[in-house]
Amino acid sequence: MLSKEEFKIKLREALNSHLTVDHPILAELMKEQENWPLLTDITLQGYQLTKNFLEYIENIFFHCPMPKHKRRLLHNMYEEETGRLSNTKNHVELMQDFIRAIGITDEERDQAVARAETKELIDFRMEAVKSPSRYHIGAAAVLIASEGQNLEERAGEARHSILGKFYGIEEKDLLFFSVHQKEDVGHVRQGIELVVDLCISAEMQAEALETVHHTCRLFYGMYEGTAKHYYAQKTA
Repeated sequence: MLSKEEFKIKLREALNSHLTVDHPILAELMKEQENWPLLTDITLQGYQLTKNFLEYIENIFFHCPMPKHKRRLLHNMYEEETGRLSNTKNHVELMQDFIRAIGITDEERDQAVARAETKELIDFRMEAVKSPSRYHIGAAAVLIASEGQNLEERAGEARHSILGKFYGIEEKDLLFFSVHQKEDVGHVRQGIELVVDLCISAEMQAEALETVHHTCRLFYGMYEGTAKHYYAQKTA
């Protein structure tokens, strides 16, 4: 069994070994000229994740067996629901603001559905967080692998900043991303500390590490699904 410090390092390494920011479909977004249909499609698939995130946190909070960590999760949940800690608003509403800013109507937003690859990511996390016997897996999937997605950068610049400049999106309409990038530094750190405390055997440590790898692969798979759909439409 790894020591707590060794395990923390391994969890970080697992997260950092999968960078979805390097997926080719994201490079396609900034290839020569603006690609609004692709940006719309990627955004609507991302919204399917956002709609479910509070439920993940609620379940992780509810099943948390450790008072110290439960208090931290309460702060996370409160911010997701109200936005008051960041002086903004409910995080789903922040995402909806971005969606409107790029020209997607509320009706189009609400009619969008998760593709198979996106649904696989949603369902994997939901099943894990609702199962007390798999609590360490749910915590690793959501608090490390998922929260960690918002920390990815290319050449020292966040993905949303690059896209904002390329597409001329105002900073106020990027608040969903900038708020998460700032807050999720702490959320990932707290998630790692929780998972480290939860995993009391070598087997549990191995399961948590594989969960981080697997969840990151599912994020990459979501972009693969988007790419498959995009190129199929282009050649149709």
